[in-house]
Amino acid sequence: MIKNFMPRPTPETAPYWEAAKEGELRVQRCASCGRHYFYPRPFCRYCASSDVSWVRVSGRARLVSYVINRRPVPGFEDVSPVIALVELDEGPRLMTNVVGVEPAPENLPLDLRLRVTFEERGGTMLPVFEPEEERA
Repeated sequence: MIKNFMPRPTPETAPYWEAAKEGELRVQRCASCGRHYFYPRPFCRYCASSDVSWVRVSGRARLVSYVINRRPVPGFEDVSPVIALVELDEGPRLMTNVVGVEPAPENLPLDLRLRVTFEERGGTMLPVFEPEEERA
């Protein structure tokens, strides 16, 4: 049984996890074509340039798709029941959890505006997303 499974940083993903510890969301950006991308790799997924760097992004996103997990997986009892695909305002899509909202379809309309927050799980800070507050 998997118990307290947490991601293990690799040389390619270490900057992502280090930023998460600091409460920042970072992805890679290509200096040649100017596009942001995720998942980490040493070359741009769009133009294959190796002139890439890690940049802080806004942490704002929209909900693209989700599933409400009604049957927790052993070892993942502390994971939010909303497993989601979000699209960052900068373009990349991430698999994550949506927190801070009752897990019901009426509360999770597609294109729902979200913002990043971080949760400590098993000694690791994980980026998760919550609905943006209404602005007056």
